[in-house]
Amino acid sequence: MDDTRQTLTPTQTRTVLSGGDFLHLEGTLYATYRTADFAAAVRLVDAVAVDADAQNHHPDVKLGYGSVEFELTSHDVGGITQRDLRLALRIQEIAAEQDAHATRLVPSRADVAIDCTDADAVRPFWRVGLGYEESGPADDIELLDPRGVGPRVWFQHMEIQRTERNRIHLDVYVPVADCEDRVQDIIDVGGVLLTDEHAPDWWVLADPEGNELCVCSWDA
Repeated sequence: MDDTRQTLTPTQTRTVLSGGDFLHLEGTLYATYRTADFAAAVRLVDAVAVDADAQNHHPDVKLGYGSVEFELTSHDVGGITQRDLRLALRIQEIAAEQDAHATRLVPSRADVAIDCTDADAVRPFWRVGLGYEESGPADDIELLDPRGVGPRVWFQHMEIQRTERNRIHLDVYVPVADCEDRVQDIIDVGGVLLTDEHAPDWWVLADPEGNELCVCSWDA
């Protein structure tokens, strides 16, 4: 298969990315840079745009005052390819040339999970109320923010309706290598570990009043 279409796992990209600015999570390469000011951030994006056009492969960019976040993935094959690695390495070079500093902040993702006995009855309320759109197969429909800002909302089927506890909880996704530290940090500030029977896929914790949070592992 052409190496520009062959998808790569985190294990396959680890050596190339090791010690660099980019992190490989869930089919995407992430890097965030700090710059002196907004104008410097724009210059960094402009310089990357020149190379991206030359390679005919383009990142998603979030531009702020003194900050730029790049996300790389090959949408046509649904994952990381050599195209992404080449562009990531070039972005690192450009950032170093422009004295932009990688923050190496680990991205995270939070989802909202709603326990219900009849998802088809419950889902329209949340879809209309949040201004979201449906996504996924008929037997596992989720709600997504069309603006790409808000959390994913998914529906957890329950055979018997729960009345003794909060029926909405949050799922937070962090790199698998960081999960145990995150769980311990939560416990240190008063959280309660309800179960680790599903670890390392997820841990279930609760705040002092019983509201639940699942710490879920992202591939790293």
